Amino acid sequence: MVGQIARDLVLVVDEVPGPGGAAPVRERREMLGGKGANIAVGLAQLGAPVRLVGVVGDDDVGERLIARAAADGIETSSVVRRRDCATGLIVNVVADGWRYLEDLPDGVLLRETDIDADVVAGAGAVVLQLQQPPEVALKAARAARGRVVLDGSPERLRDELLACADVVRADHQEAELLSGRKITGADDAVRAAREVMGHGPRFVAVAVDGVGNVFVWDSGDLVVPLGDVEVVDTTGGGDAFVAALTFALGRGDAPAEAARLAVKASGDTVTRPGGRPDLTGL
Repeated sequence: MVGQIARDLVLVVDEVPGPGGAAPVRERREMLGGKGANIAVGLAQLGAPVRLVGVVGDDDVGERLIARAAADGIETSSVVRRRDCATGLIVNVVADGWRYLEDLPDGVLLRETDIDADVVAGAGAVVLQLQQPPEVALKAARAARGRVVLDGSPERLRDELLACADVVRADHQEAELLSGRKITGADDAVRAAREVMGHGPRFVAVAVDGVGNVFVWDSGDLVVPLGDVEVVDTTGGGDAFVAALTFALGRGDAPAEAARLAVKASGDTVTRPGGRPDLTGL
């Protein structure tokens, strides 16, 4: 798993105060977070051996996050501790919806020199969370010998990354950027996914606002509507989705079965505040 690592602070309040106001915190959670770490945690909970490639600072927070990841069953020897850099912080305020505050210094982004090509080549699947610099993701994608899963849409090098990819997962906006198409419904999403597949991937999953998730592969497609769950916090839903999809495809599930497992994982995650998944009993 190649991606972001951060300290995740979740604050649940009844309402967000206006300027000069105050509000009591009803629930507070501090945990290992960041999209890369969340996906790695989900994979480990599902029983997959997983190595996390990402960056923390050389502070106490970074040390604690590495220890937490190791306790979650994640191999952490490829996590970089960047000198003179603070570990990333994500604050998620959950009230009537959620508000996301990020302090992610440039130093916690991966650099090409942080990628060990031999480590990447030895993985059965490589998940690339595309909030990292595209050049870094491309180096990892080209080094991979196993399945390459892209999560998101890169700022640059789109065609080069798609040419290396086997699986792509994108939210509504990311899918429009990747395909160059406007998406207003499931049919548009299928066409957009086929457009993305024309650049290399064999399986594309697209979230469509107000509809659900659309899955397209060489011999078919599937629309899975939004589940009937009480959404508390959407943070981490996509991360759980990617973890479950990668796990299911890796163990040989048929595309439709993998798709349904991914949607269930996401639905279970958004019923709780915070981005950390709980996929142990999935």
